[in-house]
Amino acid sequence: MTKYLVETYYTCSFKVKHYLDELNENQLSKLDQREDGKFEIIDIKLDTRKTKNLENKNKANINSLPNNKSLEATNIIQKNLDEQISEKKNEKINLQINKKSYPRIKMPDRRKGYIQKVTIGNHKVYLHTGEYNDGKLGEIFIDTSKEGELVKALMNNFAIAISLGLQYGVPLDEFVSAYVGTKFEPSGKIDGNDRILSASSILDYIFRELAISYLGREDLAHTPSLMPQENNREVNKEDETQFLKLVRDITSKGFVRSNYKKKLIDLTDVRINLKSKK
Repeated sequence: MTKYLVETYYTCSFKVKHYLDELNENQLSKLDQREDGKFEIIDIKLDTRKTKNLENKNKANINSLPNNKSLEATNIIQKNLDEQISEKKNEKINLQINKKSYPRIKMPDRRKGYIQKVTIGNHKVYLHTGEYNDGKLGEIFIDTSKEGELVKALMNNFAIAISLGLQYGVPLDEFVSAYVGTKFEPSGKIDGNDRILSASSILDYIFRELAISYLGREDLAHTPSLMPQENNREVNKEDETQFLKLVRDITSKGFVRSNYKKKLIDLTDVRINLKSKK
């Protein structure tokens, strides 16, 4: 088996840092002999590379390698270079960790939504919703009456927490699964909602309402939808007229509960002359 010796020649620019207690000629003259210097690589360039065939030659060819001092200096340079590369990799990893994987999608300044007022056990509850331009739920606000300041503050901050979760990408399904069925007072009969007749708590009512309006969860409603089953779905692309698309862009999805055809009057054949008479 043939063996080869590969010699690679580099031009390495680096600087060495020494920390001296005193600055005088004696210490400066012995500066090159000190072993406490810190190497910092500035630049490394490949000059040339040579190969030698070691077949049928004695081991004297190995003497062409650098001496022990040169090897030691080379090892120190390589060690410092590896440390710098490792530090850069760690910095890159830290940047990737600190980078937000799920950035917040803020709500538009002018947004759609609706307000639903109900009464639960003589307590009035107002649910305010805010939607993105595509109709997706992005925020909620909860107002209550006949409640102390502590309860109102807790409900307001709870609504803010839910809103932030929605804006950071938490699916509404997760909130519905977590809060539907919770039990605490006030609870009981619901007045003012055509789909929900009773609730075990304010949170149970709120997320039932959101699930019905934005997720089409008919299993959480107490009354059947007034829409025929065939029309109680999202409008097919084939049936979408230019007028219907325009209305979908400006209408609250939660308010009409996705039943655009039921809530709208088709005005596609109406012609309105806006020209002034002379």
